[in-house]
Amino acid sequence: MRTAYTSDQIRAAEAALMARLPEGTLMARAAAGLASVCAGMLTASAGKVYGSRVTLLIGSGDNGGDALYAGARLARRGARVVAVLAGSRAHPGGRAALLGAGGRVVAYEEALARDLIIEADLVVDGLVGIGGAGALREPYATLARLCADAHRVVAVDVPSGVDASSGRVDGPAVRAHVTVTFGAYKNGLLIDPGASHAGRVELVDIGLGPYLPDPDVVALTGPDVADLLPRPIEETDKYRRGVVGIVAGSDRFTGAAVLCVAGALRAGVGMVRFASTAEPVRYVRTRWPEAVTTVLDGTEPDPVGKIGRVQAWVLGPGMGTDERAHALARAVLATDEPVIVDADGVTLAARDPSLLRRSAPTVITPHAGELSRLLGVPRDRIEARKLEHARRAAAELGVTVLLKGMTTLVAEEDRPVRVNTTGTPWLATGGTGDVLSGIIGALLSAGLPGYEAASCGAYLHGRAALLAVHGGAEAGAEGPIAALDVAEALPEAIRTL
Repeated sequence: MRTAYTSDQIRAAEAALMARLPEGTLMARAAAGLASVCAGMLTASAGKVYGSRVTLLIGSGDNGGDALYAGARLARRGARVVAVLAGSRAHPGGRAALLGAGGRVVAYEEALARDLIIEADLVVDGLVGIGGAGALREPYATLARLCADAHRVVAVDVPSGVDASSGRVDGPAVRAHVTVTFGAYKNGLLIDPGASHAGRVELVDIGLGPYLPDPDVVALTGPDVADLLPRPIEETDKYRRGVVGIVAGSDRFTGAAVLCVAGALRAGVGMVRFASTAEPVRYVRTRWPEAVTTVLDGTEPDPVGKIGRVQAWVLGPGMGTDERAHALARAVLATDEPVIVDADGVTLAARDPSLLRRSAPTVITPHAGELSRLLGVPRDRIEARKLEHARRAAAELGVTVLLKGMTTLVAEEDRPVRVNTTGTPWLATGGTGDVLSGIIGALLSAGLPGYEAASCGAYLHGRAALLAVHGGAEAGAEGPIAALDVAEALPEAIRTL
């Protein structure tokens, strides 16, 4: 499990560790790790460090010092290192070390900085560290923009312009190819939009572990998910593996029903009980004969009783938002079983918040637009501050929130927010959310709590998408996928765990 922390948590741990070490020890450890990563990148691209051109962008803080000391190490190996000072101050020890190793230090001028960035084999962003908040001021903002023209950029601890505690980006920010972070992951390196600026994240251990508190954010790894997933044993039958009731689809959106059922079946559920109007039932019967189907015409006094006994429900994909759908949603949410509420179900809950006032476990899976309707907050504010609003929704609505996006967040009150790190931009295609709902419903029916089912479901969904995108091709090769491809790749995604 990868754990991440706020800036305040990291600084407190650093202070506790520094009190036990000789002055400068932590910076020396950080600089050594940074220099090692930089040297590896130069060797991979140019075959050597000697003679390579390295430009350091230096602010007045300690991460500027880290960059200067790392630059001195590279200069001693023959690299041509130039430090561009963004302000009038720089870490005095780091500056002296670079000059002593044969590096150069120049004051910021935009034209000079542009040339040094474009010509460099490697640019090291040491402008602003984890204490930075809000939009970059000048000349930091201009330097961040100029980095877009660099061949390769390494960020020191966190890309400048990214809020380390939240991932917020309020203006120009460095887009790094690699971020070398010290001691522990920062929230902003795992959560968008900051995560999309970080590139590959390399963690350098500087000894903070014993001084870190409980994490603020966590990301499950493959072994974590493997430990949590239910698996059948000799005496298992289909009922013990889980029976999920899926209420989805409509005459207009038959595909949502087919895809949701696909996600549940391919994720390993024992049985699917599917209910909808006649048209989606016909499609589901044709594509998935394993599903037990029920036609609902809207006149049933007890639609839940007609469907039969289940251990969890999936409610909402493509079901519509009319009065019939509202009555059916109310009937399902009045049960005592766990429910995942998705798509049209979320829209119904935004119109009638009383639907979510229940004692049984509830998972909702909104994207930013749907969450904006639930909270009454503009969508762009949610997208800029995903961590804050996922937590707020979990607390205010009393549910587990899976906030969809390039980095999916799972929030539950009084728990660390879980960030899903699997997936691919190719997942941005119609119907993939319906598959995810089916996966989570299957895991809920097998007995996983909402927090675990949502986290594991997101992980498996992203892992299956990656398998589908690569399709057994050579490393790095990718191709477009459709939603059903993700469902079909689920058994292999589980096998690879």
